[in-house]
Parts: sequence; structure tokens; C-alpha cells
Amino acid sequence: MVIVRYGVVSTAQVAPRFIEGVRLAGNGEIVAVSSRSFEKARTFAAQYHIPKAYGSLSEMIADPDIDIIYVPTINKDHYNCAKKALQAGKHVLVEKPFTLTYAEARELFNLAYRKKLFLMEAQKSVFIPLTDIIKKTIQSGELGDILSVSSTTAYPNIDHIAWFRDLEAGGGTAHFMAPYAFSYLQYLFDCPIEKAGGIANFLEGESDSQSKILLQMGNGVMVDIFLTTKLKLKHQMTIRGTKGTLEIPSFWKSTMATLTYEDGSRRLLEAPMDSDFASEAYHVSQMVQEGATTSPIMKPEITLLTIKIIEELYKSWGK
Repeated sequence: MVIVRYGVVSTAQVAPRFIEGVRLAGNGEIVAVSSRSFEKARTFAAQYHIPKAYGSLSEMIADPDIDIIYVPTINKDHYNCAKKALQAGKHVLVEKPFTLTYAEARELFNLAYRKKLFLMEAQKSVFIPLTDIIKKTIQSGELGDILSVSSTTAYPNIDHIAWFRDLEAGGGTAHFMAPYAFSYLQYLFDCPIEKAGGIANFLEGESDSQSKILLQMGNGVMVDIFLTTKLKLKHQMTIRGTKGTLEIPSFWKSTMATLTYEDGSRRLLEAPMDSDFASEAYHVSQMVQEGATTSPIMKPEITLLTIKIIEELYKSWGK
């Protein structure tokens, strides 16, 4: 088996967990890391046993021993980093949100298509083992007709993300948190989001600290999403059907969910995993090995619609 070789852009907080996922997946390896500071890259490389360190993205994408670039940088830099990597002939995996505008996202997918390179938004929520169990449970009719979904995501201690309060940098609850639920729901129900609207709280000169988003899925399911940095609440998604209710804690990394039937009885859905990044990493490496340009799971149309809706929400909020 040909091992897919990754270069990681930046020493972002998510990078070590992705690195662990690639190593656990077994069909890829991390061969390089870059940072705007060579010393920082070298220290990071030594800490995580990565063979090569580079002081710039340009240097790293010139390395012929790298097959794919993973982009977990500050949100506003996703587009530029991905474009440079694609232009250099590298496959690319971009953390969410994929880009900050729909036009940028379309441009990147068109570029990847023309150059016959793989491109995907990193969206681990659709790859973790529990997600397919939940999807099959919904498809089986065990919950009856699905009528509504409620989701709460709360990060009251968000200031570890230094740029979160800067909207131009890609900060804000809709940029930072909404892509998880938007992608997850499109994948679960195999249908697009048809309508979207919402409200958000902005402090003067800052990004949104809270937002409430309402969606209608293509299958008629109504969705309400609450995103906040103000309250300490449990991360939870609740899917309500005519025969039962499914509660999923932290749906993007959960190993269990609880199904409660109309009569009050319960069933636990379980899917253990060693890393919430491993299944995604395995899939990406497999796609590169097979010569694919897009993922049949995390499809470009999911990413494009998600970015389009988030961009339109910010415009409706006057931002």
C-alpha cells in the first residue's frame, strides 16, 4: 500500500489531534510542518516527531515528497493557503470553515477539478463511526417521520482562539461553529438546506458572540441551532421523530447517543473510536490513493451550500 504523505500548514491547536488521527488511520504519514517562524516549526516538528520543518508555506509546497497539504490555519487564510497548494500540484484538505466566501470556495473546487487534484473540507462529524449508525437508524424509520432538530453548541472560554473576536479574520459563532451542524445535517438526511435565517449578537467592532439560526431542510425537517460563547451549556443535538427522540452529545466527536421511544423505553447507540480524526484521515488518504478529486461523503455541494448560507447570514446581519 502506498502511504499518503502530509504536510501540515501551521502549528495550530487542532494540528496535533489531526496528526494523531493520520497515524492511527495507518494509510498516511505526516512528513512536514510549516510555520511563519522556522523556529516554531522546528520545535513543533521535534515535539511531534515530524521529519521536516519549514519556515514558510512556499518552501513546504515545493517539497516533492509531500502529496497533500492540510490547512488548519486562521480562517481567513484558508483560501490563500489552499490556492497556493493546489497551484503547486498538491492535494488539499482544508479545515472548516472551508473559506469565508462562496466565490472563494467555487474557485478552489474549480481549480482542483482542472488540475485533477483532491480537495475536501475537513469535517470530521460526517466520518466518525457513530454518524453512520445514526444515519442508518433514521433511514430505518425507527424514529418515525423526522419533524425537527435542535442543536446547542457553547464555548464560554473561547479566548484561547486569539482571533475569534475578529470578524475579518473569520471569527464569530457562525463562522466557527455553524459548519459542523450544516454539514452534518445535509449528510444525515441526504438533502440540502432549502431555507435559512437567523439573528446574532455583535459587540462593537467584534464578531458575533451568539447566534440563533433557523433552517428548513429539503425533506421538510425544521432545525434550530443555538451557538454561544456567553453560556456554559452542554453540546447537544436532539432529533425528534414521531416514534422517538435521539439525543447526541457533541455530535462531531461523540461515541454514543440515546434513543428514547414514545413509551419511555431507551436504547443506547454506541461506536467507540481511538480518535475523532482517524476515520476522516483514513478516508482522505484513501481518496488520494484512488486518484479521486472529490469525496463521495463530504461532497463539494455540502461545503458550497454551507459557505453560501453563512455568507448570506452575515450579509443579513449587516456584516
